[in-house]
Amino acid sequence: MRRSYSTRALPAPATGKPRDWETIRSLIPYIWAYRGRVLFALACLIAAKMANVGVPLVFKGVVDAFTAEKAVLVVPLALLAAYGLLRFSMSLFTELRELLFARVTQQAVRNIALQVFRHLHALSLRFHLERQTGGLTRDIERGTRSIGTLISYTIYSILPTFVEVGLVIGILATRYEASFAWITVGALVVYITFTVLVTNWRTHLRREANEIDSAANSRAIDSLLNYETVKYFNNEDYEALRYDQQMEKWAAAQVKSQLSLSLLNIGQAGIIAVTVTLIMWRAATGVANGSMTVGDIVLVNGLLIQLYIPLNWLGVLYREIRQALTDIERMFALKAEHREIADAPDAAPLTPGPCAVRFEHVGFAYETKRQILFDVDFAIPAGGTVAVVGHSGSGKSTLSRLLFRFYDVQYGAVKVNGTDIRRMTQASLRAAIGIVPQDTVLFNDTILYNIQYGRPEASREDVIAAAKAAHIHAFVESLPDKYNTRVGERGLKLSGGEKQRVAIARALLKNPPILIFDEATSALDSKAEKAIQAELERIAVGRTTLVIAHRLSTVMNADEILVLDQGHIVERGTHRMLLEQGGAYAQMWALQQQEEAEQEAV
Repeated sequence: MRRSYSTRALPAPATGKPRDWETIRSLIPYIWAYRGRVLFALACLIAAKMANVGVPLVFKGVVDAFTAEKAVLVVPLALLAAYGLLRFSMSLFTELRELLFARVTQQAVRNIALQVFRHLHALSLRFHLERQTGGLTRDIERGTRSIGTLISYTIYSILPTFVEVGLVIGILATRYEASFAWITVGALVVYITFTVLVTNWRTHLRREANEIDSAANSRAIDSLLNYETVKYFNNEDYEALRYDQQMEKWAAAQVKSQLSLSLLNIGQAGIIAVTVTLIMWRAATGVANGSMTVGDIVLVNGLLIQLYIPLNWLGVLYREIRQALTDIERMFALKAEHREIADAPDAAPLTPGPCAVRFEHVGFAYETKRQILFDVDFAIPAGGTVAVVGHSGSGKSTLSRLLFRFYDVQYGAVKVNGTDIRRMTQASLRAAIGIVPQDTVLFNDTILYNIQYGRPEASREDVIAAAKAAHIHAFVESLPDKYNTRVGERGLKLSGGEKQRVAIARALLKNPPILIFDEATSALDSKAEKAIQAELERIAVGRTTLVIAHRLSTVMNADEILVLDQGHIVERGTHRMLLEQGGAYAQMWALQQQEEAEQEAV
């Protein structure tokens, strides 16, 4: 019977841009968790602004008292004392606000960054293979920095700015003729409208600069991670040229952004200058006709200063908030990225103990137009060993990715102890599997850290025991810093065999019931391969083991060997049985034996 295989389209990348107000609303729960601090900080903020606006009022009284024909000395002294108290109160309440709100801002940034970090680890392998790490880290870095800016500005800058502007307009409207208030209101409307329009125009320039910045950073990191390859092909100048091309685009984008910023600043300064001129003209006219005192013109001048500062900062705040929202946009898009692989609502943990694995008529495709596995069906009994061999591209390593549930199959099922792995929690499944990969990538930390990574809570004694079992303890002890020796970026300070032994020790420390050897010796020479292979066979005893190999000499002792060709199982049996059949496996065996003989003869 012919089987039909359904395919599932890849999830579309998140391209929706969160609306500004949605972004701000999404921050509210993180802030409201510290509602006591927030409310107290807001109270201090409003008090500081009221004290700030009160300073010109008191100063007017001081000036009028000194200019009176019969000034009493105690009156100016009292007013001067009030003036000094208001000045001190303004600084006091401002510092209290900063002190109270510092923890709110930093904790909100910390919590959001942690959620994004966790979410990135929860996304599928497909997502991480399609994205460049450098771009992701830069997006997170800019996003977290901008969250602090956004929270700070929206909570205790925007609100007090409007409070202060409202107080100034109220004083001008109640104490003087209506023209003062109307000039101020008109200037605010023109100023805000101009700022919003120009800043919105500038937003796409900032986004373009960010795109180019991320691309340049990704290019630099990718080149440095492949340092040896660059050296092998003498391509330093080529890499520098590619990086410089990105930086040239970035510089041009930054110049455009600065030009637009200068235009915005000049326009804002012009509006403020016209406003100040008009109001001072009206004040001077009032003093000239006797309707206003010298103290009144001092008051109006002081209020203009109080008005100028919020107006200036209003433009800066809006620009910064728009830019911060642009920077946060990418990070929130990461946070909203669809989790291709997620635990089912009723997922249950895998029961500890021996595990039997079954690939049940599995069909799988990374892309809808190119299927990798076709009706793959085999079982590994608890404690048994099954090897999968085949040419490159036959789908061998895909099996380990499916067992780890980095991807979900489109057809059939992968089962552990008879349960579809899609019905169990990913954490419990992966806790039961250990892997020794072909390319062991280590963290740029110590040997102790890299072995202990298999079980972070393990003691130093457990780490040493695992290292001894992997036959790497003697080598580590011979190093000057022993287990505190740093292995370098991706473990480049260690040889291939040493890295493989670290991987074996790490897998042993994890002590999983299921082991995967994914071409664990293919990158080693014959001598190192034989030593590592003996250790692999020893640690596999009593564990359910899946061996993925290209060299057939490493799988001779497996309970069953599967020959995979273009996603199909074409042969299966023991080493002896497959040789006797004289099929694909026997041909591969003969070819590899011939190659080894030729290498030994050289």
